[in-house]
Amino acid sequence: MGFFDKFKQGLKKTTQLLNTDIRDLFKREGRLVDEAFLEELFAILIKTDIGVQAGRQIVDQVQSDFRGRVVHLEDVLDTIRKKLKSLLAQTGEPIRWAETKPTVILVAGVNGSGKTTSIAKLAHMLRQQGKSVVLGAADTFRAAAVEQLTIWAGRTGCQIVTGPQGSDPASVAHRAVATAVEQGADVCIVDTAGRLQTQQNLMQELGKIRRVIGKQIPEAPHEVFLVLDATTGQNGISQAKHFSEAVDATGIVLAKLDGTAKGGAVVAIWQAMQLPVKFVGVGEQPEDLIRFDADNFVDALFEGLLGTS
Repeated sequence: MGFFDKFKQGLKKTTQLLNTDIRDLFKREGRLVDEAFLEELFAILIKTDIGVQAGRQIVDQVQSDFRGRVVHLEDVLDTIRKKLKSLLAQTGEPIRWAETKPTVILVAGVNGSGKTTSIAKLAHMLRQQGKSVVLGAADTFRAAAVEQLTIWAGRTGCQIVTGPQGSDPASVAHRAVATAVEQGADVCIVDTAGRLQTQQNLMQELGKIRRVIGKQIPEAPHEVFLVLDATTGQNGISQAKHFSEAVDATGIVLAKLDGTAKGGAVVAIWQAMQLPVKFVGVGEQPEDLIRFDADNFVDALFEGLLGTS
């Protein structure tokens, strides 16, 4: 399955919502772009959790292009698609590679966000690219997380560094990075315990883990990924802000995109945080983590209503 098809798979619920509502918007042949039309369009966009700011910018663009004119479905959708792509435009690679191995990736998130599974999928992706990977199971509070990551390490051919339950997570992170350095591994991915953004002691612990890693390799961690559950929609923004303050997050992995009709939250999070969405989870299989691409995302969002040329 290609990237575009995977985006279609992940955005299926959001697309169904949009398709139904936008078709209703154009029940008759042509619509006059007046205040009533613009309000209806805004309400449809907000349903996807796109956010008030982005929704207003899109509606303003439609108003600017078509105010007082009778328009057809394809006219408006083309404007929406182009505006969305411009709003989501991101530059750079999804992973900033270290000049000298290993590249260290620290991963954080709230309980139940899909963090450990996302790490496993990321490890699988990197192994498919021929990279050697060391996993650090620094979620020492939850035995199930260590067990889950250990199973995935075996499946993907990664080495894993663990510690006794309840031990200092920073010490596990330290040993994982040391192991990656000793073995000349390409990548070290450090898992951390799931936590709420309001748990200040645990947030401070994240900062400690980051400092310990930084003492070993001055520029590390090279990436700090925050895993957000797409089904939480815009609630992910408050999570992103608190986690970013604690560990200076560099990007987002949006998990469970296939389980929600709130796919528009990608836009809201990017606008609120200017924190790029690096990868999205679009299914349960190891290969169902894909690099975020604005063009594929937007085209998949309107698949069935608008050509993707």
